Amino acid sequence: MKITVFYYSQTGQALNAAHHICQPLEAANGADGIENKVIYKEIIPLQHYPFPWNRKEFFNCFPESRLEFPPSGIQPIDFSDIEDTDLVIVAGQSWFLSPSLPLQSFFSDSEVRHFLNGHDVIFVNACRNMWLMTSRRVKAYLQEIGARLVGHIVLQDEAPNLISVLTVIRWLMYGKKKGTNLLPNAGVSEANLAASSRFGIIIQSLWTQGNFSHIQDHFLTVGAIKYNPSVLFLEKAGHRTFGLWAKYIRRKGGFGDNRRQWRLSLFYGYLLFALFVVSPFAQLFFWLTYPLQQVRKHQKADCSV
Repeated sequence: MKITVFYYSQTGQALNAAHHICQPLEAANGADGIENKVIYKEIIPLQHYPFPWNRKEFFNCFPESRLEFPPSGIQPIDFSDIEDTDLVIVAGQSWFLSPSLPLQSFFSDSEVRHFLNGHDVIFVNACRNMWLMTSRRVKAYLQEIGARLVGHIVLQDEAPNLISVLTVIRWLMYGKKKGTNLLPNAGVSEANLAASSRFGIIIQSLWTQGNFSHIQDHFLTVGAIKYNPSVLFLEKAGHRTFGLWAKYIRRKGGFGDNRRQWRLSLFYGYLLFALFVVSPFAQLFFWLTYPLQQVRKHQKADCSV
């Protein structure tokens, strides 16, 4: 089996996840007649995105992320050694409740779209804790391309919602991933990243059987997605509101236009208020109305491919 991994990873987290998932596949090479080859292809956007970020650069990406207007394409990818790929893994992350801009550029690239057509794809999202709208958009991209999304894995920060906000800010703005006496480590835990090798074992087993059609069911049985309905309730509401803010900001100019800085500052203030004041009450409302939320029905749809 030949597996191609396309990845965008500013901090190394998404790439680390991909390595752990593919480790059993690479380890199986040469055993019992198995021949596996894993090839990694980095997604390199033409627009540079810094890490660590500063606040201005980070929030400047918000309107384009939400409205799916990536400001640039990606550097050309050499497909010559992967034309006979059996399985594609795309590893990346969410920005502002949407696929990151580099991922959007990747899925919009004409050569990438031509290559992915007809291929089986597994999407790996290494994120904070809001992944649903990203998964929906990735699924839509792949349907437009003619590719098959056969699996979806979410590796997320398992700290409480507001705690993870604080740790991700420290990490993205100051490059400080390690925890303190008051805050845990930022991002997906090392234990969870290492444990993601279980997905590679499933991939190998089903490839041997010659059938990927129900791989997501197998992934879900071993915890491919930790479903937190109250957080996803916030995400759905936030995604709608983000759309209104993004359109409001874009009316003052496109990516990097200084004329829209005041509106971006307003959004920054709104976001802090929404996160630390509104969201706790919204989650309380969710749990008070839990019997009306049809959680099981939504969970089945949200976690499927």
